[in-house]
Amino acid sequence: MLAAGVSPVTAAVGANIDPIPSEAAPFDIGKLLAEARALQKQYKESEALAKYEQVLGQAPGNYEALWQAAVLSVHIGTRYTDETRKAAYFAAARLYSTRALVVKPEGAESNYAEALALSTQATLLNARGRLVAYKEMKPYVFKAVERAPKWADAWQLLGRWHYRVDHYNVLERAYSQLLLGGMPGSASTPKAIEALVKAHELEPKRIQFCYDLARVHLNQGQRTRASNVLQEATQLTPVTSEELEMSRRCRLMLTQLNKRMLKQLHRKVKNTL
Repeated sequence: MLAAGVSPVTAAVGANIDPIPSEAAPFDIGKLLAEARALQKQYKESEALAKYEQVLGQAPGNYEALWQAAVLSVHIGTRYTDETRKAAYFAAARLYSTRALVVKPEGAESNYAEALALSTQATLLNARGRLVAYKEMKPYVFKAVERAPKWADAWQLLGRWHYRVDHYNVLERAYSQLLLGGMPGSASTPKAIEALVKAHELEPKRIQFCYDLARVHLNQGQRTRASNVLQEATQLTPVTSEELEMSRRCRLMLTQLNKRMLKQLHRKVKNTL
């Protein structure tokens, strides 16, 4: 059991913070939430998470603080290469998202946070654990899109789910059928593309969305569509280090794609001579 005011992340990664004294005056919850939102807009995610954790120290059932803490824990954990720290943040994200679901089971945000936490935890699990996680996340990601049809992040996560499940290998499919009660139904690559296109349309300036959509187009042999999306990405100005890396990948992908398309054109011209 964690002490009051100590977040799951803090406990898991071994940091030390002083618990909030019982005689301390209550925090202004509204002010803390506003400060957390402002920090997020400035891309100061660790500081924003700390603010949300302060809120939860005073109001453990605050819905906004719970689902935002879950999402931020995923974002921060993803940046670590050390699997121990990564796992700690992902585990904390799952704790926050599960609590958010208890507070608001039908909420778009709580369902999105749960699906996101499951998908990121899956990256650290063995083969069976990954398959279980992708099966478990299905109802949550579908409900997130249903409840918030204009939320680009939810569409992106749905697209990733469709594509990953539709591309299970032979062993993954056999294991799912024999030991997990069947494959997660309705997954398909066309639906993955549809969801990723929707995310891109809703937020065309998100480089990550361009990258995801272009990769799927390329994997499906849709070179012209991939090229169009990548050209859009090259016109965007990255703000964070993650966006800078995505921009670099998009430019590299576009360069390689243009070379392949040029070679293909040369072969066609040569064959007509």
